[in-house]
Amino acid sequence: MQTALTGAVSLLTLAGVPDPRVDAELLIGHVLGLNRGEVQAKAVTDAAILPIDAERVVELVERRAAREPLQHITGRAPFRSLDLAVGPGVFVPRPETEQVVQLAIDALRAATVPEFVDGPIAVDLGTGTGAIALAMATEVPHARVYGVEVSPLAFVWTKQNFRESGATNATPVFTDLAVALPELDGTVAVVISNPPYIPSAAIPRDPEVRLFDPEIALYGGEDGLDVVRKVSATATRLLHSGGTLVIEHGELQSGEIAALLRADGWRAIASHRDLVGRDRATSALRA
Repeated sequence: MQTALTGAVSLLTLAGVPDPRVDAELLIGHVLGLNRGEVQAKAVTDAAILPIDAERVVELVERRAAREPLQHITGRAPFRSLDLAVGPGVFVPRPETEQVVQLAIDALRAATVPEFVDGPIAVDLGTGTGAIALAMATEVPHARVYGVEVSPLAFVWTKQNFRESGATNATPVFTDLAVALPELDGTVAVVISNPPYIPSAAIPRDPEVRLFDPEIALYGGEDGLDVVRKVSATATRLLHSGGTLVIEHGELQSGEIAALLRADGWRAIASHRDLVGRDRATSALRA
């Protein structure tokens, strides 16, 4: 075990993989059916590993060294309390989005709804794996949550994760977010989106993003805000007065997005920083 772990860490380090030891332990654990703590314990005692398992570890480590996302290799991605199925064609959920969705969860828990609405409703525009929608549905079980996705490739994963979650209050919807859910106009308490926001001419630094994340989930037009504009328009239509909008975005876009929302008539516009102090999300209330 120690030899396998040392070799994996060395190869991933040479390949420039961030956190090579963490990834090495997770890949070995994936092959052996162990968690990271168990891998670490067996490495300390240099427990034996079967040749067939050692070969499988090498195969997976080489894929990770080629900068294939760890989540594509294992087929799973953690997100808050969820364990999501992921793979080619869908954007891999990021840890920083876990903090962003908390804004929506807090708003949903505190939501007051009009008399004509039966409980709070939330909509995730561009749901991808369903991470955001399912976090809201499982953590605010008295709410109804809809996850909207337009990519056929991504929607395969959307449906799988909604099914696996067992959340009966969550509904996947295959449609363009610009025209989504007209039957809910004026009834929704919270709209959230992690839209594509990278400008078309910008090239992501990380190979995992540049080579493996779907372009439809990355690029938002010349200034990166084409889909954000659609999100603002759709949220204005869906939300009832006082409803909350939450948008995740790049660290340099909060000013532009605030100006865009202000022009669209939103109020109480606020930016929110992530755990390392970068602007990561903007929230606003519908007039």
